Amino acid sequence: MNLFDLTGKVALITGSSRGIGKAIAEQMAAHGARVVISSRKAAACEEVAKAINAEHGEGAAIAVPASISSKEELQRLVKTTSEQLGEVDILVCNAASNPYYGPMEGISDDQFEKILSNNVISNHWLVQQVAPGMRNRKDGAIIIVSSIGGMKGSTTIGAYNISKAADFQLARNLAAEFGADNVRINCIAPGLIKTDFARALWEDPQMLELVTATAPLKRIGLPEEVAGAAVFLAAPAGNFITGQSIVVDGGVTSV
Repeated sequence: MNLFDLTGKVALITGSSRGIGKAIAEQMAAHGARVVISSRKAAACEEVAKAINAEHGEGAAIAVPASISSKEELQRLVKTTSEQLGEVDILVCNAASNPYYGPMEGISDDQFEKILSNNVISNHWLVQQVAPGMRNRKDGAIIIVSSIGGMKGSTTIGAYNISKAADFQLARNLAAEFGADNVRINCIAPGLIKTDFARALWEDPQMLELVTATAPLKRIGLPEEVAGAAVFLAAPAGNFITGQSIVVDGGVTSV
């Protein structure tokens, strides 16, 4: 048995037109899965799907744009996936947002609600749609991309960290509920990764030196390194892992 073989699996990855989500989609396709590229912008999704199909053959990827802020659009996303590729075997909830930077005392209700809705409730909506089929088939893997921010306090991204901490508990709850049906739910908690989302932290040399000074590996991570953890959790190699959070941070939280 190839422990990392995803042949025949349908993988739906949100926020997959760039960054970590794109890397996860590319690596899952490389390991045999048919992948759904989804984010808000259709053109960006089509571009990624086209590149994956060029490398792995037509039908390896489809593009289905959707906003995680809309339950109706997420329902359409899952429906379109089922119609074009089949039922979802692997769900990766990667898309998230953070519209506020600063102390909690200054955040507006709308900003706080948006963070919680996009980063937690949208994951719940997607799971509600794909989990019944997984449970009926007695097989499925759900991966929530959280953050090491959910493990510590912050004076600037506190609301974001709250949402990511909630994702850890969402995975634990769902693992307890779905385990008897062989549906596994886990989180990945990246540290600082070289993506557009975190550009302000790594583009400035002084800031980069500051954030890597205490990291055992003395560098920031790459999207492909997070994708490796996602493939592991989705593949047979991860069949006995559920309700867990795998930290991918270069050792930052270990010291």
